[in-house]
Amino acid sequence: MEAFFVSTGLVAIAEIGDKTQLLALMLAARYRKPWPIVLGILCATLANHALAAWVGAAVAAWVGTDAMRWILGATFIVMAGWCLIPDKADEGPQAARQAGAFLATLVAFFIVEIGDKTQIATVALAARFNSLLAVTAGTTAGMMLANVPVVLFGDAIARRLPLRIVRAVAAALFVILGLVAFLMPSAA
Repeated sequence: MEAFFVSTGLVAIAEIGDKTQLLALMLAARYRKPWPIVLGILCATLANHALAAWVGAAVAAWVGTDAMRWILGATFIVMAGWCLIPDKADEGPQAARQAGAFLATLVAFFIVEIGDKTQIATVALAARFNSLLAVTAGTTAGMMLANVPVVLFGDAIARRLPLRIVRAVAAALFVILGLVAFLMPSAA
């Protein structure tokens, strides 16, 4: 359960103000059909994060425990810095614009999430917790917690969130995870 809850909380906080959240806001404004957009986000995130968690678990098994803790520690510290950099609303695929709400969301979210901080966090969390299912479920739940309210309530929420504070909290959580990874006892 720890893997699920840590993954959910970390991704939910890190996702606030992220380009995929901005994409959710733009899709909601364009299509005005919240449920196909929510379903598209869910399907794209499940596919993307399941693949990312699988990569994280495979890398952890291949690299070994001692090297992995240093890689994880460094990755989480880098993620902390990345959280402090605001995303721009215009970063996203343009090809899905003519599709319906579900297909546009599915394609756009899957593509935009490739190499995104939440995907990289999913890789690192799966390597850290060695639980593909719990991490995938947790990071997907975190994405949904951050994005569904944006799709449903959009602009009213975006104007009220202190994004600098949210980014700082997400960065602090990644630093804590990085330090914990550095301090994990080695297998030797």
